[in-house]
Amino acid sequence: MNIKHFLAVLLLLPMLAFAAYPERPITLIVAYPPGGGTDIVARALAPYVEKYLGGGAKIVVVNRAGAGGEVGFAALANSPADGYTIGFVNTPPLLTIPIERQAQFHWQRYDYIGNIIDDPCNFSVHAETPIRNLAELAAYAKAQPGEVTVGTTGIGSDDHIAMLKFERAAGVKLRHIPFKGSADVRAAIAGRQIMVAAINIGEALQYQKGGTPLRNLVQMSPARTNLAPELPTAREQGYDIEMSSLRGMAAPKGLPADIRERLVAAVERAAADPDFQAQAVKFFAPLRYLTPAQYEAIVRDADVMYRAMWRDMPWADK
Repeated sequence: MNIKHFLAVLLLLPMLAFAAYPERPITLIVAYPPGGGTDIVARALAPYVEKYLGGGAKIVVVNRAGAGGEVGFAALANSPADGYTIGFVNTPPLLTIPIERQAQFHWQRYDYIGNIIDDPCNFSVHAETPIRNLAELAAYAKAQPGEVTVGTTGIGSDDHIAMLKFERAAGVKLRHIPFKGSADVRAAIAGRQIMVAAINIGEALQYQKGGTPLRNLVQMSPARTNLAPELPTAREQGYDIEMSSLRGMAAPKGLPADIRERLVAAVERAAADPDFQAQAVKFFAPLRYLTPAQYEAIVRDADVMYRAMWRDMPWADK
């Protein structure tokens, strides 16, 4: 081989590697149990990411639940940065867990691929419960201190922090009951094992459609969403609370640039696909695509905010 041929082969190597990916199935880690909001979105989105990756791409969704998301987030962070392990990361647990305790992951240990969901927090009660709004919930909690049980997806979750914010705003004391995921919270409220389910509004609407007897009390968004235009926000009800959950896709830090570009492009196109968006409407998923740079910037700013909140209101003690 002469020098010209050798140089030509060197130039072709990156292109060959680019074209070959993915040569085997890609694992998509979900840090929560099957049936929850993140799991449903992941399984709905995966075929579209496969479509836009091309090359016969195959994505296998794997649930790695536990410790409020820590098990799955750590599994993702500690995987090889080769493009064959990606996953969903959820805020605020992605940020609050490393603040409250020593964790095997940190938000800076990921390459952000794109955010998919922004789901406002909500409190739901069993449909047979007489409580219909936040004022009635506050009045009941004041009359029965510590008797109102609130199920969440874990310590430091958006649901938990929403509960703490309501406690402070309403001057009440609630009893926290953490679960592994929103599907477990749904089962507990359906069986009346808890009084309040702190479930994001998109998840709650989906569970209602599936037959779970819920009454939603609030959406903690800046304004009413098109998912629930009839449901008042917390501010409309007199409580200055805003809280939601971002659910986006990430990979271990250090992806090869060509593979990262392919994943980012595939996820962006998948999120914009009309068929996927139609599916998202059916299961009440509030879509909010963010580019990797936009997504990482929001995560970075939120980390500063939650660290300040930890100094003022350490949620692990609540």
